[in-house]
Amino acid sequence: MNQRIAQMALVVADYDEAIEFFTGKLQFTLLEDTTLSETKRWVRVAPPGSEGCGLLLAKAATEEQQSRIGNQTGGRVFLFLYTDNFERDYQNLLEHHIPIVRGPVQEPYGKVVVFSDLYGNLWDLIEPSTD
Repeated sequence: MNQRIAQMALVVADYDEAIEFFTGKLQFTLLEDTTLSETKRWVRVAPPGSEGCGLLLAKAATEEQQSRIGNQTGGRVFLFLYTDNFERDYQNLLEHHIPIVRGPVQEPYGKVVVFSDLYGNLWDLIEPSTD
C-alpha cells in the first residue's frame, strides 16, 4: 500500500491576502492558482523545497466556515513547519512582524518557536535535532 497526504485545506478569509502572506512573508511557493468559478479558486502553496504536503487555501463560503478562520484546531498548534536553518527562518518571522506566541526554546526533538499566521492559526517552526 502506498498513501500520502497531498495537501491540507486551510480556511482563509480572502485568497489574495492569504497568498500575499504565505508567499511574501513566509516565502512559500505559489504552486497553483486556478479559477474554478466566480467565487472559488484552487490555490495551493508550499514551503520552498517541499516535496510533501502543501496547503490548499480555501476561502470560507459559509458562516460556519468563517467562524473557523484562524481557529481550526481550537487554539492548539495546527501546523508544523520544519526547517534546515532555524535562525534564518526565525529572523524572517521577526523581519516580517509575524506574531511570536512562544519564543525559541530547545526541546529534545529540536529548536522550536510558536508563531501565528495572518488569521491567528498557531504554527511550530522546528529545526529537528540531528541526534
